[in-house]
Amino acid sequence: MMKIEHKIYLSNIVHILLLLLIGTIAMHNLNALYTKFRFITIANELNAGFLGIRLAEKNFLLYDDKTALDEISKEIRQTSTTLFEVRNDIIRAVGAVNYGKLTDLLNQYNQMVAKIRQRKFSPDGSFNNQLRAAGQELKNFSNDITELESTNIGRIIIRSKTILHFSFWAVVLFALFFSQLIVRNIGSSLRRIVNLTQSISKGNYQPIDTKPSADEMGAVVIAINSMATELGKREKEIIQSKRLASIGVLVAGVAHELNNPLNNISMIAQTYESVYESLSREERIDFMNQIEEQTERLRLIIKNLLDFSRPKEPHLSQADPNHVIQKTLELISNMLDVSNIRTTLNLSDELPDFYIDEHQIQQVLVNITANAIQAMSDGGRLTISSRYLEKEDEVEFEIRDTGKGIPPDYLEHIFDPFFTTKEEGGTGLGLWVSYGIIKQHYGNIRVKSSGDAGTVFFITFPSCNKIKRCTSNEKELHNGH
Repeated sequence: MMKIEHKIYLSNIVHILLLLLIGTIAMHNLNALYTKFRFITIANELNAGFLGIRLAEKNFLLYDDKTALDEISKEIRQTSTTLFEVRNDIIRAVGAVNYGKLTDLLNQYNQMVAKIRQRKFSPDGSFNNQLRAAGQELKNFSNDITELESTNIGRIIIRSKTILHFSFWAVVLFALFFSQLIVRNIGSSLRRIVNLTQSISKGNYQPIDTKPSADEMGAVVIAINSMATELGKREKEIIQSKRLASIGVLVAGVAHELNNPLNNISMIAQTYESVYESLSREERIDFMNQIEEQTERLRLIIKNLLDFSRPKEPHLSQADPNHVIQKTLELISNMLDVSNIRTTLNLSDELPDFYIDEHQIQQVLVNITANAIQAMSDGGRLTISSRYLEKEDEVEFEIRDTGKGIPPDYLEHIFDPFFTTKEEGGTGLGLWVSYGIIKQHYGNIRVKSSGDAGTVFFITFPSCNKIKRCTSNEKELHNGH
């Protein structure tokens, strides 16, 4: 395949050749016009001479003015001299045949006048008519070729105009065609490049599987394919390093979280043993309750770890987003009342259904709203909104609180396991588990917080229509419709 650079060179060469052709045709027509114009100028001069000859001829024939013969001979000599001097110009304009005929007629007329001047015979009426007819034929022939060349000039102008008109549009159409050809070639390659770069931006590092073209765009595609392959390798290395780091964080977090309740159980047991005899029945029950609380805390930590490491297979079914929000509020209504928190709902009436495991999504919403309630220890306002993102064909939940915000340095870690901003009582696993559930539902979660202005969580889920379009295997919908 020809390179784009060579195509542009070829296009320029063809345009130059077309312009040279048009210029050559135009110059040829201009030269023809100049030749015809010069002949018209000469013809006008000759016609003026012929007119003088005819006037002198009239004086001779009508008034027997002998001096008119001298004037006729003088005009003939001047006209013959002019014809000889511009012989080439006349031949180029009207051809050698017409030039020869014109000179022959002039010579015949000159011979007749010479006979009269030499007095070889006395002219009679018949000879006078011949002289008059020869003069008339000479004048008529000169007028005819003059008019013919005037007509030819008009034809050349019209032909030149037509040729220039069609040549102009031929150049324009060729330029448009060739430009379109190049743009289509470049556009096709650019679209593949755009698709590849968009795919890379979404984390898909599969190279373009079509054979790259041999032009510059093909070289770009090869380079991007190479970059995609290299990025894929680097991503695997980064993921592996993050996994190792996460394992370290996970192990440290598990050790810390399990160690605290175990230490508490140990201390309670030791204290219980030493003071057992002096304890009342109620005090002994209280010690057992403390051990049970710590054990429950251990059980909850292990349960959350198991939920994330071996997540339950979601049982997807079609659901109304606003209905899920309202059922979640019913679960936490008592917490909201006790904490003196006002609730505002901004639910859109035009939401499409989505495929979810309703219990798991309620768990996510309870986790996030519970965090919001704890952040508003002195009361506040919880605002829950729902909307349809038409461009993305997704449903978005917005959960906004007016509590103390999350420090900027903490934002990037809030979905890490065992990371918590709570001074006590938090395991740091709620958002971690919620993040995993949302990802299982092909959704996304993000958070914004600005100091004391509160925190906002945005959760998006694909609509039913988007799931149907994007899911290649209906079995992924599990128990869904």
